[in-house]
Amino acid sequence: MQEEGRQKGKTSINRKNQAEGAERFKMEVELIEQNKKQNRITFLLKDSNPAFANMLRKTIIDEVPTMAIEEVELRKNSSVLYDEIVAHRLGLVPLTTDLKAYNMPSECTCKGEGCSKCELQLSLKAKGPGYAYASDMKSKDPKVVPVYPKMPIVKMIKGQALELEATAVLGRGMDHAKWSPGLAFYKYKPEIEIKKGVEDPKAVADACPVDVFSAKGKELTINKDNLLKCHLCGACTDVDPKNIKLNESDKDFVFTVESWGQLPPREIVSKAVEIIQKKCDEAVSLIK
Repeated sequence: MQEEGRQKGKTSINRKNQAEGAERFKMEVELIEQNKKQNRITFLLKDSNPAFANMLRKTIIDEVPTMAIEEVELRKNSSVLYDEIVAHRLGLVPLTTDLKAYNMPSECTCKGEGCSKCELQLSLKAKGPGYAYASDMKSKDPKVVPVYPKMPIVKMIKGQALELEATAVLGRGMDHAKWSPGLAFYKYKPEIEIKKGVEDPKAVADACPVDVFSAKGKELTINKDNLLKCHLCGACTDVDPKNIKLNESDKDFVFTVESWGQLPPREIVSKAVEIIQKKCDEAVSLIK
C-alpha cells in the first residue's frame, strides 16, 4: 500500500485499480498514543471495514517474522532441568530482530541449508551457584540479543554447570508462538449520542469507569480526550437509557499493537502492511 499525506500524525492510505484508475478504497491512520516504555502504540483506523481490520490483526500476529532460537546443542547440563526443558525455555527467549540483515530460511539463497544470511549462532556457559540468565548468552551479532537480559533460564547450585550452542532463525507466529512479535487487537470506535433532558448528568458521569462524560450542573458533555477509551460497557445507558444512545462505528477502529520487544510496534505494523500488499499483488498477477 502507498502512504501519502503524513500530516499532524495522520496517514492516508490509498489503493487504486491501475487499469481503470478508479479509487477502490481510502483509509486514514491517526496515531492516538505511543508508549515506548511498554512497547505499545494505539492508532485510529478510519474509513476501513471489519474484514481489513481483522486481516491486519492476524497478519501482525501470524506472519510478521522475528528471530528465535530453533536448535540447541547441549554440551554440558548438570542442572536439575532436563535438556528438553532448557531448550524449550531458550526458544521462548525474545531476541531483538534485524529484518534487513537476515532472510527466512525458506527464502534464502542457501535454500534452507543454513548460512550467515539466515542463521545466527549463540553460545552460553554458566556455572553455579546462581542463575543462568538470558544475558549470559553470547551472540555473534550484537544487533540480535535477548530483549530481557534478566530473564532466568535455570538456577544452579555449586558444582552444576550449563554449556550449549544455539541457532536462531527467522520464523512466523503461524508456525510457532515463539516467533509471534506481540499482541494486536482492536475495537469499534464508540459513537455516543446525548439527547437534551438528561435527568441526572452527575450520575451518568460517575457511572462511566473511564471518565468519558463531564457533568456541569444540568449539562452533560463528552470528554473528547477519553472518548476512545470507551469500551461500550453500557453503564451510561443503564442510568439514562432514554437520553443516551451508545453505538459503534462499522468503519472506524481503535487499534492497539503491543510488542514483545523483538521489533518496535511501528515496524511491526509497517511490515504487516507490506506483507498484505505483497499478497494482494500476487493475487492480482495470478488473476491476470
